[in-house]
Order: sequence, then structure tokens, then C-alpha cells
Amino acid sequence: MTAFVVTGTDTDVGKTVFAAALTGALDAQYWKPVQAGLDEGGDRAQVARLAGLPEARVLPEAYRLATPCSPHRAAEIDGVAIDPERLALPAQRPLVVEGAGGALVPLGGDLLYADMFARWGLPTIVVARTALGTINHSLLTIEALRARGVPVHGLAFIGDPVEDSEATICRLGNVRRLGRLPILPTLDAETLAAAFADNFDLDDFA
Repeated sequence: MTAFVVTGTDTDVGKTVFAAALTGALDAQYWKPVQAGLDEGGDRAQVARLAGLPEARVLPEAYRLATPCSPHRAAEIDGVAIDPERLALPAQRPLVVEGAGGALVPLGGDLLYADMFARWGLPTIVVARTALGTINHSLLTIEALRARGVPVHGLAFIGDPVEDSEATICRLGNVRRLGRLPILPTLDAETLAAAFADNFDLDDFA
């Protein structure tokens, strides 16, 4: 059954919005293993709202950390250590798993999110801005994932169309361009589902 990891080239690239759109489109379950920062319920609450999911389909995090910063530091502040054994994948499928920030965000000690992606072995989608700097950030992310044996399923872009940047990243990175979500003036479950349907092909996620 279908399962994907969603990561990003950086913080606030639109990864959670894309994860919500993909979860809704696949009629999937959503899991964010480590939530750092609990304002407005964290990403779990945002995904439930944007994907129109009942609470039972948004799986509880393994760790809920209070401080909105890198998970390794948030865990230190909360006085906990992130145990990779607690980050075993849930059995539910279809499943969308969202990382935190970029692929090389540390979880604790020498453990990076990309190391967990390699352990999970799921196809991984990289979410990238279309703004200036995205070529470098995207190609570095792809290289870091592949260096660890992580299967890169494709690139999902967020923002205004920038054809040259999008095409260049996918050509040089030898990776599939899945589509691009535009910035939506009104962001809710209805507008997000429509934008995903207009700009992505579900067959790419079969």
C-alpha cells in the first residue's frame, strides 16, 4: 500500500501544506513523528484542517516538544532524548509521513532526519520553493538523500512558476517533477484540494 515521506529543502517552504494536500488526495493517514512547537496545535492540527481529515486519521506524534526549534534542541529543552526505536513507522496505509524542516535536521546525537528516511526506506518527496536560491538548496537536498540510499520519488514545488529553475533542478538532479502548488489567496481544504488536482497527477503517486 502507498506510503511516502515528505521532506523539504528548508523550514517554511510549504512542506506541511503539500503534505496535507497529498494526504487528502490519497485518502491517507498522516504522521509527523516529532513535533517541535505546539502553537495552534502544531502541524497535526493544520493538516487535519487542510486535508479535511477526522482526528483518527491524523496519527499522534511519537514526540510533542514545546519549543519551536530544531528537534534535537527542543528535546534537550524538554529534558527528553529522542529514541529512534520510537520512530518506527505506523502500520496504517496509505500513509504520509512529514519530517521537520530540511532533510539534515538533527534529531539528537548524530542522528539526522535523513538517517531515519534511509531506515524507513519509503519513497521521499522533496518540497522546494520556486524562489531564488532553490536550485542550490534542492540539489544539495537530493544529493544528501541519495548519499544515504534514500529513494527520491520526485520534487514538488511551491510558489509562482519559474520554469527554468524547476526544469534545471529536475534535469541536474535526475529527478521527476511532480508538480507545483501555487500560493493560494485563500487556503482551506476546498481550495487546496482543487489546487492539487489541477497541478498534480495522482498516477505519479500510485
